[in-house]
Amino acid sequence: MLNVLDTIGVDACLPEEIVNIVGSVINIIQFGIPIILVIMGMLDLGKAVTSQKEDEIKKAQSMLIKRIIYGVIVFLIPAIIEFAFGLLSDDGTSALGCMKVILEV
Repeated sequence: MLNVLDTIGVDACLPEEIVNIVGSVINIIQFGIPIILVIMGMLDLGKAVTSQKEDEIKKAQSMLIKRIIYGVIVFLIPAIIEFAFGLLSDDGTSALGCMKVILEV
């Protein structure tokens, strides 16, 4: 198995086990939360449509749109963090190197 820490050149970042665990948790959060939010919004909208009340349908539509936006934000947080670290540290060391290692797991 190819060691991610060796390919990036970050040897003093974190132990490999911690990097793998944190990377897996970030991936689960990054993909799981948006899916759950969209499913919850679709269920709410389905309930509102079956009740056939116009005000409930409008509330459910707005909640679905908000949940989709929240899901997109949660999905993009790792990219936003990596971009911010890139602006702060241009030499690829320390925090940026650790973040790249964790996000590539």
